[in-house]
Amino acid sequence: MLHLNIKDETSKLKAVVLGTAKESGPIPLPAAAYDPKSLEHILAGTYPKEEDMILEMEAFAKVFKKYGVRVFRPEVLPDCNQIFSRDIAFVIEDKLIKANILPDREEEFEAILHVLDKMDPRNILYPPNEVHIEGGDVMPWNDYIFIGTYTGKDYPDYITARTNWQGVEYIRKMFPSKKVKSFELRKSITNPKENALHLDCCFQPVGKDKAILHKNGFLIEEEYEWLLAYFGKENVFEITADEMYQMCSNVFSIAPDVVVSERNFNRLNRWLRAQGFTVEEIPYAEVSKQGGLLRCSTLPLVRE
Repeated sequence: MLHLNIKDETSKLKAVVLGTAKESGPIPLPAAAYDPKSLEHILAGTYPKEEDMILEMEAFAKVFKKYGVRVFRPEVLPDCNQIFSRDIAFVIEDKLIKANILPDREEEFEAILHVLDKMDPRNILYPPNEVHIEGGDVMPWNDYIFIGTYTGKDYPDYITARTNWQGVEYIRKMFPSKKVKSFELRKSITNPKENALHLDCCFQPVGKDKAILHKNGFLIEEEYEWLLAYFGKENVFEITADEMYQMCSNVFSIAPDVVVSERNFNRLNRWLRAQGFTVEEIPYAEVSKQGGLLRCSTLPLVRE
């Protein structure tokens, strides 16, 4: 049996689902792009090759192995992009919540049924249809659950708007003992430097009391200021618009003192080391062209 346990973003990781790039299918047509960064690379002819992404994900798997983490992989579906396992489900405390994702990604959830079979079925939650919520927007952090959302009236017009107000309310109802704090994110279908697809595209806690943050990812300045005050300015690494575009806030913590990061994030990796972190650098720039990075590729199941 898997005893689910996720209370924060950084405690020592014991078990995780890591996505797969195998058989990820042909280059999508521009009309089928889910986000502006993928669209940009489709149009430029620089969309990533499957074999390059497989190599990058294997480098990630190697780091997990080094730290003794139990790694599950999805069953490989032909012609299906299964890299971003964070989009299909997420864990808070001892509950796994199925994300109500874009309908054409439903089969991705079925590809991890062999993992769900190891859990108590009473701990798997299936939100009602009107609830839209994705793992990239949800961050348990001790007493808090931070959630990225977009509640504008034009929500239905944005394929990049992923978590709605019903999603925030659902989490509030399911976890009454937690303080649920939501953040309005800036959305753009056309400009990847102006689009925070998920909360983890512009914010992520690291260690016990530090965070990576990008001001322009937040629509409401007070909400950004709240995070800055909560962590303390001296504990926050501010990333630029270009670094947000490169996905600098989408690193992944294996332990409070161990962060997996992209090898080209020079400024961030220097800062992390200066703060006393062990930084495991891996190549992930090809996967990044699809608008997601390290945190997006993982579904943590158990932390200490």
